[in-house]
Amino acid sequence: MKHIELDIRHLEGFITKNEYNAFQKELNVIHPMLMNRRGKGSDFLGWLDLPSGISDNEIDAIENAAAELRAISQIVVVVGIGGSYLGARAVIETQKHAFSPWLSPAASPEIVYAGHQLSQDYMADLLDVLEKSAWSVIVISKSGTTTEPALAFRILKNQLEKQYGKQGAAKRIVAITDEKRGALKQLATQEGYPTFVVPDDVGGRYSVLSPVGLLPIAVAGIPVREILKGAAEMENRVKTTPDMEQNPAAKYAAVRNILYRKGKAVEFMVNYLPALYYITEWWKQLYGESEGKQNRGILPHGVSFTTDLHSMGQYIQDGLRVIFETTLSVEKTKREILIPEDDANLDGLNYLAGKDLQYVNKMAGLGTTLAHVDGSVPNMHIHIPEITPYYMGQLIYFFEAACALSGYILDVNPFDQPGVEAYKRNMFALLGKPGFEEETRKIQERIKE
Repeated sequence: MKHIELDIRHLEGFITKNEYNAFQKELNVIHPMLMNRRGKGSDFLGWLDLPSGISDNEIDAIENAAAELRAISQIVVVVGIGGSYLGARAVIETQKHAFSPWLSPAASPEIVYAGHQLSQDYMADLLDVLEKSAWSVIVISKSGTTTEPALAFRILKNQLEKQYGKQGAAKRIVAITDEKRGALKQLATQEGYPTFVVPDDVGGRYSVLSPVGLLPIAVAGIPVREILKGAAEMENRVKTTPDMEQNPAAKYAAVRNILYRKGKAVEFMVNYLPALYYITEWWKQLYGESEGKQNRGILPHGVSFTTDLHSMGQYIQDGLRVIFETTLSVEKTKREILIPEDDANLDGLNYLAGKDLQYVNKMAGLGTTLAHVDGSVPNMHIHIPEITPYYMGQLIYFFEAACALSGYILDVNPFDQPGVEAYKRNMFALLGKPGFEEETRKIQERIKE
């Protein structure tokens, strides 16, 4: 079986061999700190063991719950925000047909999302569709009080009860929440919702390989055992050694921090396949929320090529030289489209006749890499053999482990998010939430100035 690998050949001229080799000493300190749970945020390292530690009984329970939801649902709404939905969505989007709503008959329920923003137009449009469909909800929240998903779930629960009655609605709601406490746990117990546990020692953005990600993924018809198998393979590689030549996560963490110390403070994650768009979105959340602290950290940004070459491409080629690129490079696509011969050849493209479209995409990618390197943009490639559940499991664990190592290299806690609370305090004050009276008074005076 092939592996996901990190290719750094296009970093020549940006990182010297001595700089690269010297960084191994830092990893030899950082890696044991992570593995032995001696670093910052060490009480949130449960994700390290998820792939190998999850029991067959728990996987069976996830698969059984998914089968029940699939049997009664045309649509399943996943309610969550940040890591509570992005990881599942990232994997699901890599496996689904790009035009699945128009396939007939649909092979799986359509997975849609709510609670990840506050748009009432979006929610009204969603309700338009749900009231004419058979549908269910997976609600994901450790506390049950996070504003965006809590409001979405309140509205959706109300609609389910209108359509199916209170008892019928209870059979169409699965809660993934804290094991013992919190508003959602209390409600699930009162109403009799089936529940799965968000592990206490796993933060939201590292939770894809727990029920948080696995249940929605299973509902989409994706074999979660294959995802866990791939993740376990990467877990073994990551845990065994800090050696960059054997541990791709350590290598990625090292290279990005070497570049950061050279003034490359912005990382562009590049994909050349639309199916990988939400992998980039999940990666942005994982790294942005984990590293952006204490006025430090690499800014994660995402682009979809070749589309964005006709927009962001100009800036990447000729703008501020504070950026580097990491490209998700897929060796083999799921399907093949051959370019036909055209008698008129008015577009002048007959020289490509008989080649498949992915060949053109690969050459566009190589040409872009070479152009950007010539424009002083360091490039590295993550080689993915295929976009299968097995390799997506590898990729998820690779990014999680590299993020934790990179956070420790930066000397920040990669498992908390104190800055997220700032907007919440202002929002609660503006909304007049009980207990925020003094903050409300202060902010009202401020906005009157």
